[in-house]
Amino acid sequence: MPRLFTALEIPRNAAMSLSLLRGGLPGARWIDVENYHITLRFIGDVDGRTADEIVDRLDRIDRPEFQLRLEGIGSFGSKKPHSVWAGVSQTPDMFALQGEIERICQRIGLQPDPRKFTPHVTLARLKSSRVDDVVHYLSGRGNFYTQPFTVGRFVLLSSRESVGGGPYLTEEIFPLHEPRSTFPTLGNNALQPAKSMV
Repeated sequence: MPRLFTALEIPRNAAMSLSLLRGGLPGARWIDVENYHITLRFIGDVDGRTADEIVDRLDRIDRPEFQLRLEGIGSFGSKKPHSVWAGVSQTPDMFALQGEIERICQRIGLQPDPRKFTPHVTLARLKSSRVDDVVHYLSGRGNFYTQPFTVGRFVLLSSRESVGGGPYLTEEIFPLHEPRSTFPTLGNNALQPAKSMV
């Protein structure tokens, strides 16, 4: 079975803004623009029956669309940096969606994800980049941000490559619903059906 994970897609405009951050860092292997994403939950290698159960449960998620924006950049691995990333605005709806996916995975029998959810878009993987070069790269780009965009769905992606960074294949798409409008209440009769005049 392919390696599975759930993710949010990056719209084209935001992906083009991210692509402008490529370059200027020795030892970086830049992620292809079409492979940018925000990982919600890494699932890993599972058998077909488990994959079907995951899809069935994810398909029942009923959550609203939400707004996100990408902002700031940073790196993972302080003494020996191994990747650089763009940050994601801290949106309660995104954390609620991620939490629900995590609970579903655990109910199915997957081990809890040991890492704290830190939403980000990986820009590059670093092999032999010096700390000084990474600091210099980050210092010139710290004020990065994109326009807000609407997240209307999340996806189940697979990777058949042994090295991270793609190519990724979209296995399933799970739409989020439009936020329900709230009507002002007019007493007890606010949402009662109109009585027939017949």
